[in-house]
Amino acid sequence: MLKKSGTYQSLAGGFQWNLPQTLNMATQACDDWALADPDRVAVIDLSDGERVDTSFARLREMADGLAHYLVGQGVQVGDRVGVLRSQSAWTLAAHLAIWKLGAISIPLFKLFGPDALLSRLNDSGAGLVIGDGQDHAGLAQWLKQAKHRVIVPEKLPLEAKPFETAQTTPDTPAILIYTSGTTGAAKGALHGHRVLTGHLPGVEMSHDFLGQPDDCMWTPADWAWIGGLFNVALSALANGVPVVAARMDKFTAEICADIIKRGHVRNVFFPPTALRMLKAADAKIDGLRSVGSGGEPLGAEMLAWGRTALGLTINEFYGQTECNMVASSCAALFTGKPGCIGKPAPGFEIAVLDGQGNPTEGEGDIAVKRGCASMMLEYWNRPQQTAEKFIGDWLLTGDRGVWDGEFLRFVGREDDVITSSGYRIGPAEIEDCLMQHDAVATVGVVGKPDALRTEIVKAYVVPKDGVQASDELAAELQNFVKKQLAGYSYPREIGFLKALPMTVTGKVIRKELKARATRENEDK
Repeated sequence: MLKKSGTYQSLAGGFQWNLPQTLNMATQACDDWALADPDRVAVIDLSDGERVDTSFARLREMADGLAHYLVGQGVQVGDRVGVLRSQSAWTLAAHLAIWKLGAISIPLFKLFGPDALLSRLNDSGAGLVIGDGQDHAGLAQWLKQAKHRVIVPEKLPLEAKPFETAQTTPDTPAILIYTSGTTGAAKGALHGHRVLTGHLPGVEMSHDFLGQPDDCMWTPADWAWIGGLFNVALSALANGVPVVAARMDKFTAEICADIIKRGHVRNVFFPPTALRMLKAADAKIDGLRSVGSGGEPLGAEMLAWGRTALGLTINEFYGQTECNMVASSCAALFTGKPGCIGKPAPGFEIAVLDGQGNPTEGEGDIAVKRGCASMMLEYWNRPQQTAEKFIGDWLLTGDRGVWDGEFLRFVGREDDVITSSGYRIGPAEIEDCLMQHDAVATVGVVGKPDALRTEIVKAYVVPKDGVQASDELAAELQNFVKKQLAGYSYPREIGFLKALPMTVTGKVIRKELKARATRENEDK
């Protein structure tokens, strides 16, 4: 655990992971607290209109009973078990139960279409899914295959007796999390039981030393995403902090504010999309102590809005499914730099590599050195792609960045960086600039193929409610960017959309926008 000290250097200096020989995330996130403080609140469920609290002792009892049932169903060490549920105490108990018996859990989004769900279940070789009883087309197709089963823990007669947790190691496979697939087919990142420990330094930084009196965490992000499950739910439990479960059919500023008020939420992880929606709604939220955000850079305008509307400095952090929470801002320790995503978290060594794989002071590939606890073991059944993910001892994130002193500045996904007339242009800066305009609700920027310039900058803008899309508005937005950024980086074309293509984790799917831009050329 991190303890607050005078400077970032003294905080990170001499940090070592020092992992024990025996480590199981079920013990770490639940059992230890159930023994030390059984009545402490673990989960606050607000989903059905009334508040329902689950203590650590009760959460352990749920997980133990479910673990006994899974063993009775023939689930063995190393088996893969899907978890297709929304936020709830039983969702956490499902993962804990799977880990207790030494099996591997697979977080699955309720928003997956049939193909996405089937591809993950079949690729993983899962034979059982822990669901919530709701119909799902993909699940129905999967159930038609032999020996496939779905169980709903709320409906089961579970034994009320302790379960002896398996003696797993930090590297024992524990969870298989599939990448969002925005840059190709989804791959399963296999993590060991050390992955939760690996999240704790960065999570504590991003929440200004999580674990303060009255801390209580929530995120609108689905717990099937590594950000929702590990950045919030499990890291909160490991710190003895209650986590709020609140299933949302649709995110709105009003529902968000209500959840925060009713749950006495003090710490929130907001994906950038949620922050943009709050800003577009002119929302103001009181009572928060910390807000973390990651997935895409926010930019100066959004950070400035956060200080006014949320009453605090949003801490940006950086990571990915394969190796998460590797860098973070921490307003309690240092003043951040707009456009930067923080400093390396304790225990992580980050480099920006040139084309030969050597550290560079210029723009290059963001890479993380082997040895950190949140790094994946491998891609599931993909040895070649696992090998391609590394260059020597460095895991390649696929992102481009540059150092700004001690701060890491995110430029963009390697395949998102726009090459125009010899200039390399990161889309994030342009998106941040356009977000400052009063007419823009959200925006996605991509490179559009161009015979003269290789690519031109194309911005797809979603106007705010009540704003009419027009050629005049497009010209106004172009001039707005010209005045604030380099002349070569303004969007030479602007298109207006009702909504941007998004992943289930709230990231803009730029490859779909790039495909759209390419089709526009073909249709001319």
